[in-house]
Amino acid sequence: MLDKTFSPQDVEARLYKAWEEGGCFRPGVKSGKPYTIALPPPNVTGSLHMGHALNHTLQDVLIRFQRMRGRDALWQPGTDHAGIATQMVVERQLAAQQQNRHQMGREAFVERVWQWKAESGGMITGQQRRLGESCDWSRERFTMDEGLSAAVRKVFVELYREGLIYKDQRLVNWDPKLLTAISDLEVEQHEVKSHLWYFRYPVDGMADTFITVATTRPETMLGDTGIAVHPEDERYKDLVGKFAILPIVGRRIPIVADEYSDPEKGSGAVKITPAHDFNDFEVGKRHNLEMINIFDKHAHLNDAVPETYRGMERFAARKAIVAAMEALELVEKIEPNKHMVPHGDRSQVVIEPWLTEQWYVNAAVLARPAIEAVETGAIQFVPKNWEKTYFEWMRNIQPWCISRQLWWGHQIPAWYGPDGKVFVAYDEAEAQAEAAKHYGKAVALARDEDVLDTWFSSALWPFSTLGWPEQTPLLQSHYPTDVLVTGFDIIFFWVARMIMMGLHFTKQVPFHTVYIHALVRDEKGQKMSKSKGNVMDPLDIIDKYGADALRFTLSIFAAQGRDVKMSEQRVEGYRNFATKLWNAARFAEMNGCALPADFDPAKVQGTVNKWILGRLGQAARDVETALDAYKFNDAAGALYHFTWGTFCDWYLELIKPALLGEDVALKTETQTTCAYVLRQLIHLLHPFMPFVTEELWDKLYGAPDGLLMLRDWPADGTRAEDAAAAAEIDWLIRLIDGVRAARAALNVPAGAKIAMIVNGGSAETAARLQHHADPVKRLARIETMTADQPAPQGSARVVIDEATIVLPLAEVIDIAKEKERLGKERDKALAEIGKIDAKLGDATFVARAPEAVVEEQRERREAQTALADKLGDALRQLG
Repeated sequence: MLDKTFSPQDVEARLYKAWEEGGCFRPGVKSGKPYTIALPPPNVTGSLHMGHALNHTLQDVLIRFQRMRGRDALWQPGTDHAGIATQMVVERQLAAQQQNRHQMGREAFVERVWQWKAESGGMITGQQRRLGESCDWSRERFTMDEGLSAAVRKVFVELYREGLIYKDQRLVNWDPKLLTAISDLEVEQHEVKSHLWYFRYPVDGMADTFITVATTRPETMLGDTGIAVHPEDERYKDLVGKFAILPIVGRRIPIVADEYSDPEKGSGAVKITPAHDFNDFEVGKRHNLEMINIFDKHAHLNDAVPETYRGMERFAARKAIVAAMEALELVEKIEPNKHMVPHGDRSQVVIEPWLTEQWYVNAAVLARPAIEAVETGAIQFVPKNWEKTYFEWMRNIQPWCISRQLWWGHQIPAWYGPDGKVFVAYDEAEAQAEAAKHYGKAVALARDEDVLDTWFSSALWPFSTLGWPEQTPLLQSHYPTDVLVTGFDIIFFWVARMIMMGLHFTKQVPFHTVYIHALVRDEKGQKMSKSKGNVMDPLDIIDKYGADALRFTLSIFAAQGRDVKMSEQRVEGYRNFATKLWNAARFAEMNGCALPADFDPAKVQGTVNKWILGRLGQAARDVETALDAYKFNDAAGALYHFTWGTFCDWYLELIKPALLGEDVALKTETQTTCAYVLRQLIHLLHPFMPFVTEELWDKLYGAPDGLLMLRDWPADGTRAEDAAAAAEIDWLIRLIDGVRAARAALNVPAGAKIAMIVNGGSAETAARLQHHADPVKRLARIETMTADQPAPQGSARVVIDEATIVLPLAEVIDIAKEKERLGKERDKALAEIGKIDAKLGDATFVARAPEAVVEEQRERREAQTALADKLGDALRQLG
């Protein structure tokens, strides 16, 4: 007998252990066509957050669904070594012990990081298990394990030998605290209150003539090598081709015409500092301007500036330079200015665009086949609109900086000879052999100290995790993978690079579909952040409501292109949904609903039983169609409405007379049909709610049937619906619903039984009313049913097909008072709609208000409109 309540805390760990120890997550448990998903590897330093919970839930739904469909499913897990993040964790630990990595030396420090990884690096994988993720943990990979490291070395060496990896001096995002280049994804834009300084630069050879430039970064002016004006700006046409004198420094710098300059911004003339601004770098290249690096790695001014400023910290230098310009009377004006300033996401210091020598990948060459793969449909984005974002990035791709000035990561396999010549090789022995051949003798080599960008190793993830460069059986069977589920923010950083690397090294796309999910926001649509105090911890939610409730909430709100609005109340609601399913199973069990081995749904005779079997088939089809189209919300919604509404609220209520009646044949058929539908429903819900469904399966059917997660997907979706049964029961439901809605709208007391008159009904309606009199009276709270009589004054009316259902209410409610109430409530709703329309009609409000606020107003309008319509209908019913 099932327990009275379902307690997730008592079953989740036990069930997960049974799945994992039973080898249920490994490929080969089903013999069908391979189906593979490579889990985006979370950082080894990380812990499960709500974004992970959404991303991983959707993948697990797909894997469990396809596994039950008979596919040979592999969900490949693993973690990323997270270069900067991991190094910072260990450096903070060392600092607490008054140590630092430079005191330890590189080898000892890296050993210390490995030690930390062994002790603490597996936290997130334990948390993933809490969510119910059916990854093949026996195949868990790490981006710095031996196999993946071999793949990284092979890719680097081959790309270098093909001329696609090279060293170059270019601008990078430089973190002057962490002393390394970082990727754009590791840069946060912070709005700061600062100033816009207008400096006057003298024009060479033209007495008392100045050109005014506006800048937010006075400290970089010492590195200026040009001034740009728009070619169509009439103010400066006579100055193009001339030179200005850079104040303080005295350097002659050309005035050039370039469309980068915006005549509407500042003075219309911009100073060009190619070594310290990404846009200026491109202008500098176009006009062959000198590139002068004025900062050292700590963002202090170097020897390329006048002696007075050498060694100054950049913001101290800013004050000194502004003061010097004021002393020279070359400051035209200073305006307050709010603008975005790039900060390192981990160091939280201002990032410096810095000209430095780094290793690069020629991404433009690798991008061509990757663009074609999406253009031809070999890879499809879902939703499709993300293809536009992909193409914009890829068609304007820049060289990819892959070197980082860290100690933790894949050390670049390059060695330098005495004269600086580089030897790129698989190992030092090969580099030594190449060097000896080049120099004619053995020489001492120094290894490049930099490590590779973390995205370099993760770009190989779909195939390196399956054993590449070895041609393993799993690589041959499960590559290419099927679908990548990820967020939009890493389409370029990760998705595009996996496509580029996959095509280049395997000659195949790494996956056929890229499903881009939205963000998880709070219930008001705001982005979750610690500073706002609106972060929801998925583990806290699981502790409180169970993993199934969280998973189902995330799934049912995962509509394509719409952010997921999360609240505890919503999760609580879907915990109640799990309870509803459990209670339905207890009801079936207590009423003797058991399934004989020879049950044949096709032989069912009872109208209600035929109807529920048809609805079950439709639900199965809806779920399959939705999941095949990655419409997770539609699939979860179909299951929710079938379970709660169709099965629990209607079918179980409609079959009570049969279960309690004396017709043995009907009772037996109803018991077996109920048991069958429940069993199939548990199957259908399993990918979304694995724990409660597995527990029900175990308790109701037990060991002989094995674990639910390895059962085959129900074939009910192929069953045709009985049209006559569907029409009859749908009519019955519309009738009861209509009467219930009228009662609720008109405040009829719940316990009051009322009369019902059916006017204009056909012979078919009369027959249906006679056949279903019991459920109509019981579920609609009807005392008497008569036909074709005049409608008394104060009656409500409900139209069902050709019949008008009259509900005399004069003796039950105060008609006049009810009309007055309904009118007032409707007027209130209409007034609220007017206020909202005024807001939404205000272009300034719509443009300036946060998107979440505008969306909330639209949702309120929709709710108020529905309420006004409902109240209007109720008024009309009373005449």
